[in-house]
Amino acid sequence: MAVESVNCLMTNVRCILLSLVMSVLALTSFDLSAQRNDKLLNRPYADMRWMHLGFSVGAFTETTALTNNGFETETGERWFVDQSAYSPGFCVNGLIDFRLGTYFNLRVSPGMYFGNRVLKFRDATSCTIEQQNIKSTYVVAPVDLKYSSLRNHNLRPYMTVGAMGAFDVGKHHSEQLKFNTANVFLTFGFGCDFYLPYFKFNPEIKFCFGLGDRLDHKRADLAEEPEKMKYTQSLKKATSQMVVLTFYFE
Repeated sequence: MAVESVNCLMTNVRCILLSLVMSVLALTSFDLSAQRNDKLLNRPYADMRWMHLGFSVGAFTETTALTNNGFETETGERWFVDQSAYSPGFCVNGLIDFRLGTYFNLRVSPGMYFGNRVLKFRDATSCTIEQQNIKSTYVVAPVDLKYSSLRNHNLRPYMTVGAMGAFDVGKHHSEQLKFNTANVFLTFGFGCDFYLPYFKFNPEIKFCFGLGDRLDHKRADLAEEPEKMKYTQSLKKATSQMVVLTFYFE
């Protein structure tokens, strides 16, 4: 299972590197051509305001990278855990954008993410299979530094880097695994501003990498069900990654 998690992570890294190269090429191309464009502009002064507001809606998927440790119970059970299903979630955010200069903006976009994922448990000795359906309700607080190219007519591509705090406020029962409420993600994304007559429309894709171990190893809630600790004891750590597709209206 650890090999699958590593392969998944490497695939995400390759996608990000490819996206970064394509974004840099796109930004360079737009910078070279922007000043030669003399067509009528929509909202020509939209980027001159020191602060503006907006909102966004979107979808995301969350991957839980699980590190199995091969723990064996007193009865000889050896449980291995992986994420067996990916269910798209829904997200909605507000937006506060601060202009820092010609190319840079600071963006704060608090909101909520509603998601679901399924973990599968396999006992290597008896081939028993169990699963856990995890519903998450995150309150998130992303802070991003946005770098934009020069505007080319009614288009302006950009890249973002930042961090996102996430707090799971959903209610969880005493199931096989329990995850800590708080998490912090490092984020990287890219998108494009489309200047329409009455507002800006910005599709954006963002990659989020969770920091630290999300797994609750103590499980005080299992004081009356100690037999369920075998699932937690079978894992060394659990980290989260997200891919978020967002549509901003500014």
